[in-house]
Amino acid sequence: MEEDRGTRLPERGVLRPLQQALRHLQTAFGNFFAKRAKYPRYKSRKKSRASAEYTRSAFTWRDGRLTLAKMAEPLDIRWSRPLPEGVEPTTVTVSRDSAGRWFVAMLVEDTIAPAPATSAVVGLDAGITSLVTLSTGEKIANPRHERRDRARLAKAQRELSRKAKGSANREKARRKVARVHTRITDRRRDFLHKLTTRLVRENQTVVIEDLTVRNLLKNGKLARAISDAAWTDLRMMLEYKCAWYGRELVVIDRWFPSSKLCGNCGTVREKLPLNVRKWTCECGAVHARDVNAARNILAAGLAASACGDGVRPQRESSRTGRSSVKQETQRATAGLPRP
Repeated sequence: MEEDRGTRLPERGVLRPLQQALRHLQTAFGNFFAKRAKYPRYKSRKKSRASAEYTRSAFTWRDGRLTLAKMAEPLDIRWSRPLPEGVEPTTVTVSRDSAGRWFVAMLVEDTIAPAPATSAVVGLDAGITSLVTLSTGEKIANPRHERRDRARLAKAQRELSRKAKGSANREKARRKVARVHTRITDRRRDFLHKLTTRLVRENQTVVIEDLTVRNLLKNGKLARAISDAAWTDLRMMLEYKCAWYGRELVVIDRWFPSSKLCGNCGTVREKLPLNVRKWTCECGAVHARDVNAARNILAAGLAASACGDGVRPQRESSRTGRSSVKQETQRATAGLPRP
């Protein structure tokens, strides 16, 4: 009997990524019918990150080399960090970003050891000129990665706008723009990882503000600088690293007047414009705006952690009934960036 080559199905290894896509679709519809999510949407061919997920039967892991299904040789991978000893990956995800770079993410089971206990505590005040001001008085300068590459990005975008739509030259110009964006993103993420890892390892308790970045971005004059500071990523990294290493993260309510509050006598100023970086209280105490805010944030966080609510000064705006502070839940997080 002659074989019908036109209707032959792909081999089993090739079907695995397709099966995983169907499982993800089933999960999306399950969440939709359970009213936990909106109706599933098609992935954009241009905007979405191209990826394929391989289960255990669709790849081979031997002697630290990864071979995917239908491949004769192992992949030539530049490892960002070694895998834990004695474990094998259960899932491999191969993806490609907008700049044309390929990535391999491997899912393994690992236990993160808590960091040695310490008595140090710190309060953080986020800003733009100084990315973070610590309650110790130290100021972490804002690298302004987007601002440093702004001229390079503008030049690449001008070149892209001159290319004909649908042409090969436009695709090359688009990738050039994407490479500038990925350079900015990678440098910003690397800086935030190093900063948050240092803060979590050196301190047992970290206190931060609950900033509403979405509302702050409505300020047209500061929106670009706020986006470049990436306060949301900073908080996200602190959350999961505190959970990993057995630290405590306390989040102060967004309405707490950390900058206007005198840390010496407890007086709250009525107004304090952003251009005022130093101010003198009626009691005679002279405050540096950011350092004073960081110390007030730390004091409020420690008071709430030890005694509960009720640390915010009573004033006209405190009649809203909002809680002054809230504790971040300690939850395990999987599949996150590097520690």
